[in-house]
Amino acid sequence: MADKYAASPGDIPAGKANEGEDYARKAVIASTVGYALDGFDLLILGFILAAISSDLGLTSTQAGSLVTWTLVGAVVGGIVFGWLSDKYGRVRVLNWTILLFAVFTGLCALAQGYWDLLAYRTIAGLGLGGEFGIGMALAAEACRPEQRARMSSYVGLGWQAGVLAAALVTPILLPLVGWRGMFAIGVLPAVVAFVIRHFIGEPKIFIESQKSTAPKENSFKLLVADAKTTRASLGVVILTSVQNFGYYGVMIWMPSYLSKQFGYSLTKSAGWTAITIIGMAFGIWLFGQLADRIGRRPIFLLYQVGAVLSVLAYSQLESQYALLIGGAIMGMFVNGMLGGYGALISELYPTQARATAQNVLFNIGRAVGGFGPLAVGAVAAKYSFSHAIALLASIYVLDIIATLFLIPERKGAALE
Repeated sequence: MADKYAASPGDIPAGKANEGEDYARKAVIASTVGYALDGFDLLILGFILAAISSDLGLTSTQAGSLVTWTLVGAVVGGIVFGWLSDKYGRVRVLNWTILLFAVFTGLCALAQGYWDLLAYRTIAGLGLGGEFGIGMALAAEACRPEQRARMSSYVGLGWQAGVLAAALVTPILLPLVGWRGMFAIGVLPAVVAFVIRHFIGEPKIFIESQKSTAPKENSFKLLVADAKTTRASLGVVILTSVQNFGYYGVMIWMPSYLSKQFGYSLTKSAGWTAITIIGMAFGIWLFGQLADRIGRRPIFLLYQVGAVLSVLAYSQLESQYALLIGGAIMGMFVNGMLGGYGALISELYPTQARATAQNVLFNIGRAVGGFGPLAVGAVAAKYSFSHAIALLASIYVLDIIATLFLIPERKGAALE
């Protein structure tokens, strides 16, 4: 089976090769755009929490819980929709997740109080959780082995593009349309869902796996099929947990910190966020380029060491300009590892469990990451925000240990 899906363009007739490249391009674009809209929505929430709290009379705990429960919904959605995708198809289920996310994000604009808004955010999170893993599986299955890390990193870049767009447009649009109008923009994923369904079919490797007469194994059990696979699953959970914890811990609280500590306006906070996100995007892009050339494990280790050093250094910065430059460098290492998960997870599991693995393992990490804002907020309240950031550096040491002892190297492996 391995060689069947690993043929190079030179082994395939030109027409078929071009057809494959065209499909891969569409699959990556569809996955990237869907993930961009997710990132756009989630960061908007961080920017408009103050406006929501003021209008609906929310406490700081209630406001923070909107983020946490969105991520809780994402964990449940990731598990459910990942399993459904392995059973019914990548494109079909991706369409469901985007529609669910779009409808309930739009309903947030009609919320009358805390409890109905919390319900809408949680259900929207179900759709958000499903999109990452399905899109990653779709992109990985559509492209050639030697391009897998790069193509997967492009999907990861979609999130950064969405977050960057949110950072740039929220200061402009929020005064004009209010927080309800910002949520109403979330209906845009419905359009993306239509485009995906209309132009893209299922990847060849998934279709072939569905034709197999062999008994279908439970996709969840395949994540712990044997000792080697179980170790790899544990390693991936640690990697994704650390990455999400650090990412959400920093990004959700940073606008408030900059405002209180340095008197940043919403526009200035958005400018800092934009520079940091550009650093993250560069880190994701570079990760994909290096991982396809050198290997997954060496680049993960490089970024993890970089995260420890850059987070520690950032916690000591006081100048506004140093914070700007330091934020970009820290973002490169802290979130650049997102460029490697899609390829790594795709290569560790068979087709009948690939989307399940992507969504379950990444969203367990996202569940842990959901406590990042709470932990950072608690430490910052007792000591200081700089102390909270410095403590984040220690979690990347755990990342390094997991990569060294639990993660195998599967660079360019043919998908099973």
